[in-house]
Amino acid sequence: MSAFPQFLIDGYHHFAANRYETEQTRYRKLAEAGQKPSTLLIGCCDSRAAPETIFDVGPGELFVIRNVANLVPPYEPDAQYHSTSSALEFGVRALEVQHIVVMGHGRCGGIGAALDSNPQPLSPGDFIGNWMRLLKPSAESIAGNELMTPAERQTALERISIRFSLRNLLTFPFIEEAVSAGRLTLHGAWFDIALGELWIMNDETGDFIRPVPDVTPE
Repeated sequence: MSAFPQFLIDGYHHFAANRYETEQTRYRKLAEAGQKPSTLLIGCCDSRAAPETIFDVGPGELFVIRNVANLVPPYEPDAQYHSTSSALEFGVRALEVQHIVVMGHGRCGGIGAALDSNPQPLSPGDFIGNWMRLLKPSAESIAGNELMTPAERQTALERISIRFSLRNLLTFPFIEEAVSAGRLTLHGAWFDIALGELWIMNDETGDFIRPVPDVTPE
């Protein structure tokens, strides 16, 4: 059997001696009382865009669902396996989160593959190609726009995919009902890996804007 990655062991020892040491009471309370996060976040599984790091949150504060290209499929209650849908169901119905955030990011490999006119699979296998076909209509409409640069097309689809996922969230009856009742709100966000910038989707216009820091006067 191959050795467990040493950098993970080293990281754990640093965590145990530092963060856990200062937050052990919090961890024990979470273990005894269970989790009660207010926000569910759907993000990409890209290793460069970790939501807990971007939002600087502690344990128990954020319920995270990660998949390729941060997509939400439509509501399809059949006998197949639905990882993202089951996590949504748990977050909304069991944890009763008050917010759902769909967060995309710049230079997303899944989005890039969806735009490629001569696509190469992200990896050999049976699953990713079918998953990315969720975005096929949007990708085709953008890929055909010759007035946009490749970078502009990439960013456009990254942000359109967020709106696409927000729309699909409302096909889930338990989400639509919670939103209509005012118990749940939906949000979109996009993170630029290179610049470290967070852009928030305006609920009314759909535009992405950078939030102004909340500076408290001394």
